[in-house]
Order: sequence, then C-alpha cells, then structure tokens
Amino acid sequence: MPETKQKSADDNQTPTSWKEAPFLLIKGFLMGSADVVPGVSGGTMALIVGIYTRLIDAIRSFDYSFIKRLVTLKFRQALSEVEWKFMVMLLAGMACAVFFFTKIVPLQVYMFTDPELVYGLFFGLIVGSIFVLAKAIEGFNWLHGLLIALGTIVGFWVVTLVPTATPESSWFIFISGSIAICAMILPGISGSYILLILRKYDYILSEIGKLGTLDTFSSLINLLPFGLGAIFGLVLFSRILSWLLNRYEAQTLAILIGFLIGSLYVIWPYQDRTYSEIVTKEEVLAYNSSKVQELLSKTPNKQQPEYDRLGEITNPDAELDRLKKVKVETVKQKLIRSEPFVPYITVEGVKTDHFYSGIWGMIIGLFMVVGVDSLRAKG
Repeated sequence: MPETKQKSADDNQTPTSWKEAPFLLIKGFLMGSADVVPGVSGGTMALIVGIYTRLIDAIRSFDYSFIKRLVTLKFRQALSEVEWKFMVMLLAGMACAVFFFTKIVPLQVYMFTDPELVYGLFFGLIVGSIFVLAKAIEGFNWLHGLLIALGTIVGFWVVTLVPTATPESSWFIFISGSIAICAMILPGISGSYILLILRKYDYILSEIGKLGTLDTFSSLINLLPFGLGAIFGLVLFSRILSWLLNRYEAQTLAILIGFLIGSLYVIWPYQDRTYSEIVTKEEVLAYNSSKVQELLSKTPNKQQPEYDRLGEITNPDAELDRLKKVKVETVKQKLIRSEPFVPYITVEGVKTDHFYSGIWGMIIGLFMVVGVDSLRAKG
C-alpha cells in the first residue's frame, strides 16, 4: 500500500529568504564542524538539523539548464531557477566552521590530544538524533525497521572495509571522485574514508599539496579526472536521492538512519587508532640552520595532526657540518583504522585514559540534540 509522504520542516522553506540567514549559517557551521572530524560527514549533520532533503534538491537545481543560461549570459533567469541563496548561506556557515576549528579552536589538534572528548561529543549527538529522526517517521512499521537494519549493515560494512591496492589511472581517479562525493552527501559515511578505502587519499592530498609549486600544472592535470568525477557523481547521485526522498521519504529516511547507526562503530570515543604518516612537504636546509638545530634538540611531537621531522642528509660526504644539507619533512597524520574497545574498569577504578572526557562528551552531545532539534523546527 503506497505511503503518504510525511510533511517535514523542509517542505515549508521554498523559496529561500534572507530572513533565514542566521539559522542557515548556524546549520552550515554545524555541517562544517562535522566535516573537520574524521569519520563524520556533513551529510550526517544535514540530516540531523533537518535540511537534508532541501540540500539535495538545492544541489539538483544546478542542472544543465542553469549552465546553459549562464553561458548565454542570462544571469537573472539562471539564478531565479536555483536555490543559490540557500547554498550561499550554507556554504558560508561551513567555511566559517572550517576556519574556526582549524585556526581559532584547532579541533584537529584535540583529535590527537583528547580524541575521547571530540568523538564522544559526536557520538552523543548522533545517538540522540537517531531517536529524534526515527520518531519523525509517521506510521513507523516493520518495513521501516527492516530498512533501518539494512542501512545499519551496509553502513557498518563500509566503515569497516580494509583499504586495498588500486591503480592510479585517470579512469580510476574519475571513479574515485564520483564515489567519494556520493559518500560526502550520504549521512554516516565519510568521503575521506572512502578515499582511504580506495587508496587514493594520499594521492589526492599529495597532488593538492603540489599546487603553487613548480609542479602546479602537472598536479592540475592529475586532479582533473577527480574533479570531473566529483561533478558527475554529485549531479547523478543528487538526482537519485532527490527522487527517492520525494517519493519514498520515510523509507529513504529509515535507510539513512541505519547508516548513522552503522557509523557509530567508528565514532565510539574509546578506540585504538592507527594513523598513516604522509609527507606533504620537503625542504632542504643547512645543517646548522635554526630549524634543523631545533628539530635535533627534541623528539617530534606526534600528538599533532601535522609535525616536522628531519629526513636524510643530502650531501653526507661533506666534511664540515656547516656545509651539510638536510631534508626537513612536513608530515601529516591520517587516521586509517580504529579498533573500538570497552573502557578498562577494575575494582580500583577506571584504567582507560581520558575516560571521563568521553563520558562528558557524550552527555554534552545528547544535550545538544535538544538545541539542534529546535533549529529543525525554526529552519
């Protein structure tokens, strides 16, 4: 029996008005903050704050007709048919979040110094949101429960895949871009993690790192298939998702909730985490330079997402230290695997480091659901 499409907060928000700017900026900020945390996608937060359907429809509105009108200089007509205000405000909020959590409050640093607090915060937020979203499905029945279970299995399978060796041919880079962008707009699945599974995260990161150097042109050529694949995947997948959400909203929402449940495996705050070290920059300095001497006097601080270390001496035959040249490498650490565990508790107390940070993070996350849910009602 066909199911009546449930009415959501998204249905009342077209067209976008500038009065919505404060709420959309906040929601964009929340999406951007989620993108900073490995394993959490912006799509997850979009679903939590109640703009997921609207986001997919807005992306879909930038179609061939829009491009055609831009090319023919019909700018007013082109903008009148797309949700540009919505996207501008959302992207502005996301940009503010990325800037805030990388320059002002370095969230990525806290991922290494106190990951239990950060992951605990998102774990609590997602757990609370799962119940809020499930409650929003009208006429919840066994089919919705089955779809949630299916989404959970698929989500868990994706986040536990082991990275495998893959080619660096243009066709595979194109496919990697298409799949990664799809994951970025799917709740519960991180696009960067998909790139890790496809073994293309290091490749894309290194090519981006070459921009602005003598290898800029070759880097752009290598990144072109990835960019084209991302555009293709975004255009195609946004239409598929929009079609599903407009016709089978409750069922699609059930599967997306399952993705969120499956992702909890990698968001659980207590994990044994394995990182891959990626050299993103190399420079050759004099052995007696202040930077080299500073690195010689201390052990590299690996409790950071990025650090400098000494590489090999490029002219080891030089007799005097002042004539020697040494490589200084900038190393970026990327999470590649995590193994969750239950905090170690004995009669003498908790033996797990930062145990209470994780607990407080989850409690704060759960309380934040109340505030986020109020944004759903207003936005």
